[in-house]
Amino acid sequence: MEWVETTGKSVDEAKEKALDQLGVHAEDAEFEVLEEPKQGLFGRVRGEARVRARVRPTQARQKVERRDRKRTEKGEKGEKAEKGEKADRSEASPAGERAPRTPKQAKPAAAADKPAPRERAPRAPRPPKSTTTNNPSADGEPKEQLVDARQVGEEAQKFVTELVAAFGLTGTSELVEDGDDLEVRVHGQELGLLVGPRGTTLQAVQDLARVASQRRLGDHDTRLRVDVGGYRERRRQALGKFAVQMADEVRTSGVARVLEPMSSADRKIIHDTLSTAEGIATRSEGDDPYRRVIIAPAND
Repeated sequence: MEWVETTGKSVDEAKEKALDQLGVHAEDAEFEVLEEPKQGLFGRVRGEARVRARVRPTQARQKVERRDRKRTEKGEKGEKAEKGEKADRSEASPAGERAPRTPKQAKPAAAADKPAPRERAPRAPRPPKSTTTNNPSADGEPKEQLVDARQVGEEAQKFVTELVAAFGLTGTSELVEDGDDLEVRVHGQELGLLVGPRGTTLQAVQDLARVASQRRLGDHDTRLRVDVGGYRERRRQALGKFAVQMADEVRTSGVARVLEPMSSADRKIIHDTLSTAEGIATRSEGDDPYRRVIIAPAND
């Protein structure tokens, strides 16, 4: 720390000024008086006191290696313990005789030996889920599960009714049965949202109804259809008229006509309508969804 010099009317005043500059207590400062005021005539003081001061330097603490310190502490503890044992032996046993050694206390079993961790028993493998819809009979042979067609129709009707409500539409449903042929018909106004362009949405609704009824119940024999607002009947009539017109053009020109891609239901309407037409033959070519009907002369 650098020295500071201060002056005052007295040495004490100069020291106080030095302490103010250093910002420390008097015990933490080191002073050196450079000049003291002189006594003049009639008790007057001439000159000023001048003092030099600095912060008292602290003595650097000698570093001790951690290892050496630990060794020293252990050594001191060992010496104290050894002295204590000697004192105890001298008090407990007469001169010239050794005191018997105190047997070591056995550790409790819980503290000495920790219990081995519990091993979980392996889980038994789950039985594989059965993918068959057959129920085993009493003799263990698989028995075919019989599904009532009416039950399939009721499930499909329930699904379609809830779907109409989910769309926020108003309509009633009807189940029409013809043996194994079922048709769920939805009646009402403004149901075009469930039909879609060229019946694409209606086809999707029909597929979902089949999943909700036939697949869930394990039925593979029932033929299920869904119609909304009489669309299928109107579509059948329109396609029938269109097929007759195309057949007339083929007869006149003698050139086959290739129709646009259609669904299997629409292709069936074309084939059924022209099945009895004279001089006309129909066939389907291509793969879904681009499979189409070709109307050609019968001799082609």
